[in-house]
Amino acid sequence: MTTRDTKYATLDELASEIARRQWHLDGVLTRLPGENYNARISTPDGRYVLKITTDGSTDVTLEQSVLHRLAQHGLPVPQTLPTITGEHLHRFLHDGIECTARILDHLPGCNWRDVESTPDLLLDIGRILADVHIALTGFTPPGARRTHQWDVAKAQQHRSRIEVFRDDRTSNALEYIMQLHAAVVLPGIAEAPEGIIHGDANDENILVENDAVVGLVDLGDCMQGALVQDVGITLAYAMQESGADLQTLATIVGAYHARRKLEDAEFELLFPLALSRLAASALIGADRMDVDPDHATWHSHTKTTIDAMHRFVHIEPATAELTFREACGRTKADRGPDRDSLLRRRTRHMGGNLSLAHGTPLHMIRGRGQYLHASDGRPYLDLVNNVCHVGHCHPHVVDAISRQAGRLNTNTRYLHDTILTYCERITATMPDPLSVCYFVNSGSEANELALRLARAATGAHDALVIDGAYHGSTPNCVAMSPYKFNGKGGSGQRDWVHVLDMPDIYRGAYRDEDAGSAYGLDVADAIGTACRNGRAIAAFFAESMLSCGGQIPLPDDYLACAAEHVRNAGGLYIADEVQVGFGRMGDAFWGFQLHDVVPDIVVLGKPIGNGHPIGAVVTTPEIAEAFDNGMEFFSTFGGNPVSCECAMAVLDVVENEGLQDRARTLGTRMIDGLRALQTAHPSIGDVRGHGLFLGIDLVRNRVTREPAPEIAEGLVRSMAGCGILMSTDGPHGNVIKIKPPLVLDASDIDMTLRCIDRSLTRLQDS
Repeated sequence: MTTRDTKYATLDELASEIARRQWHLDGVLTRLPGENYNARISTPDGRYVLKITTDGSTDVTLEQSVLHRLAQHGLPVPQTLPTITGEHLHRFLHDGIECTARILDHLPGCNWRDVESTPDLLLDIGRILADVHIALTGFTPPGARRTHQWDVAKAQQHRSRIEVFRDDRTSNALEYIMQLHAAVVLPGIAEAPEGIIHGDANDENILVENDAVVGLVDLGDCMQGALVQDVGITLAYAMQESGADLQTLATIVGAYHARRKLEDAEFELLFPLALSRLAASALIGADRMDVDPDHATWHSHTKTTIDAMHRFVHIEPATAELTFREACGRTKADRGPDRDSLLRRRTRHMGGNLSLAHGTPLHMIRGRGQYLHASDGRPYLDLVNNVCHVGHCHPHVVDAISRQAGRLNTNTRYLHDTILTYCERITATMPDPLSVCYFVNSGSEANELALRLARAATGAHDALVIDGAYHGSTPNCVAMSPYKFNGKGGSGQRDWVHVLDMPDIYRGAYRDEDAGSAYGLDVADAIGTACRNGRAIAAFFAESMLSCGGQIPLPDDYLACAAEHVRNAGGLYIADEVQVGFGRMGDAFWGFQLHDVVPDIVVLGKPIGNGHPIGAVVTTPEIAEAFDNGMEFFSTFGGNPVSCECAMAVLDVVENEGLQDRARTLGTRMIDGLRALQTAHPSIGDVRGHGLFLGIDLVRNRVTREPAPEIAEGLVRSMAGCGILMSTDGPHGNVIKIKPPLVLDASDIDMTLRCIDRSLTRLQDS
């Protein structure tokens, strides 16, 4: 029954009257800290705690059932006193708001935060947490599957508030922790053991006396969740004590494990969960500061939270995990050889021109989704790997490879339905008459084969390529790649290769709305020059968006105009989709579809197998017939059943997870964000691209557009320090290229934009 109590001037007066009227308790009322209204009532007969919650702020019925269960198992939790009518809850209206009042036992002891932790106390804290989980095993009260703002599993809900913190030290720590949460905690807790958890076993809700836990209070945040969440939350408050270190935390973990054995995967989650709780507390506190900066409870942990975060954020997650395992007698194989050892072995056995990326070499040991995980336990957001198109180690792709590898893997000299099904599916994404497929092992081999096809079909020998282009690592592909043959160690241009000006509307000769046609006329001029020198053009190779040239979108009409001139000269237009295909452009599945032109040959690689080695060439029946000149074409591994199942699985994921639409949506979000940053940072000269294939052109001067490779390199290093992998490209090395797995989300984009903003500010101020 709900009564109406509205005549009292203050909530304290109302609380005192409710205690007298409903429980016959008349005593001195003292406010206690807490999210809701908590007060101690001291009477001649004893002490009690009055709690008043607004309807919806907590599930009182759920909390009551959990308290009752714990009490049945002998745990030191408070129990409610019945009212004079035998009810355990009193419901009433206050200022039109539904409220619930209850009175509980007042437990002995003081708050954990008010004493110095001894090893014995830390051990007892670990034990009590485990005992709670053991007591609640198999208990499934109604309403337990819920969430709230303090649910550490949902810490991502607070991530956007990071921008409130203006000092780099704190904001960078928060960015890192939230990335650790997204990359490690979210996938991990989804597979961790579940049960009813306390949800807020903090240093005010654990009561202690004589180095032992004598009470566990305030289960208002209890819920169904991963059991390890509770341990992580408690560790976050242990971190806040002055002098706390990893061994402090390990003592709690070891005691917990002695009662309830942690599963192997849970050890990896403990430290990230603790950091996540610190970050969530800081972010919630910052949000509340605008509401009530003087609230006694809301900001009681503000300083200790930030201090603890700064002290512990530099500890490698892998080190913390190993420490916790050792405390539980559950050591595992070490993290493997150190970086210096790996570098020495690499120098001894691998060629020196096999480069390492991102400055200080990173030792990656695992990939998942949009993240690469280093040996120190740190995740990195991968914004440069357009090979793992549907995310690192996508389970559907991994399963397809595994299943087929265990069934059959052979060459194309036998009939097999998978290769034919894949041919049908991939050609269905392309316009007629592109309907015949060849399979190889890489994009380089595919471009090499495309050149052979063109020469066989036309009887000509030469190729047109765009300046700055890269088409692969085989001899002919290097010869067709100005990015290589005009670069360091290159041997210069071959006589059968003709280089076209880069159709760049930012730096090139033509920059207006007619630039595409103007650059197209350059193609005609190059063909004319070649013909006058007795050279016949077999093919025009063009990436549908220039990659190594600097992430440059081709101007309107360029490809259509160029293809027309090439075909008029008897040559073929070959679309190199190795980097930009499979929906990455967002507005089209293939880059050439943005230009209203149909190629004669399409070359596929990189994302086709999500990292598995496979490449393909798609062409017309007429060109395939010309290539069928009596010489067999055979690739030992090209088109094998495992590779084709893998490629099929990639198509499944692109289609089923809507990744083309995601590329469009997130690409727009990224471009809009970068252009907003452009107004604040004069070093951003141009932002360009389609979907999730983007470039940031960094300059020393916006008017002269002088390239700034030093800023680009500095930005890449700074972003790596933020846990975000990027790289540079373009003829001047001043273009940041962004071409991530398509499975990243909006929070990844927003984090990247915030980190670019802070990084460029530092670089420009230095």
